[in-house]
Amino acid sequence: MNQKLFAKIASFFGMIGLGGICMKLTIIGYWGGYPKKNGASSGYLLEHDGFNLLIDCGSGVLAKMQNIIEPEELDAVLISHYHPDHIADIGVLQHARLIQGFLGKSFPTLPIYGHPFDQTEFTKLTYKEITKGISYEPNEILSVGPFQVTFLKTDHPVPCYAMRIEANGKSIVYTGDSSFKEEFIEFTKGTDLLLCECNFYQQQNGKSAGHMNSIDAGQFAERAGVKQLILTHLPHYGELSKLIHEASTEYTGIIKLADDFQTISL
Repeated sequence: MNQKLFAKIASFFGMIGLGGICMKLTIIGYWGGYPKKNGASSGYLLEHDGFNLLIDCGSGVLAKMQNIIEPEELDAVLISHYHPDHIADIGVLQHARLIQGFLGKSFPTLPIYGHPFDQTEFTKLTYKEITKGISYEPNEILSVGPFQVTFLKTDHPVPCYAMRIEANGKSIVYTGDSSFKEEFIEFTKGTDLLLCECNFYQQQNGKSAGHMNSIDAGQFAERAGVKQLILTHLPHYGELSKLIHEASTEYTGIIKLADDFQTISL
């Protein structure tokens, strides 16, 4: 059985829980700054009720995503901010869909949702009739397929927005890139899954760079009462398992490191 067919069968059964069809997150890329060999920077596939939402589209994401779904199977893309490790593969995604159209496949224009506070980068989200950039308003609830999305501006050198994504009574919070800020606690309170950036080890202070360390992530998760913590946007150096050990001194719940094709069904 080929890898993609196996992934689709596993995806179907993985999304069937006791309460019916679940929301399912698959980690595609999780490296901070740039991808490691054979890896990818930020990219997360969220599936629910037959709808495929890609959250961020960093370097290497398109190649790895094709182990799960084809580019033309995406229904929407949601962008946290315009640093290259979060948007580098937008251009190749656009060309992939363009070429598949030339080959006779038919699919609608792909909406790519991004904030409007960098017009140069936002404009690039629209390409021919292939993709269309749609601005989200940070103070409003965004409906994307079956998902309801709320936003919180993060502390990062460029405008960036954390997201709380809800469907079927479940929720995921994705921090995007940010140092810790007090507003995160109320925004994240009681979420089923916190996908939290963790670019630094405990002895490092990431605040000036707009990132969190392992202690920040653990304290954040504990105070917000989240049910599960996944550390992502990981550093390229050091022993990554230390991040879990360090965060666990602050957070008493389930902690995992983001990993290739890791799936979480809610």
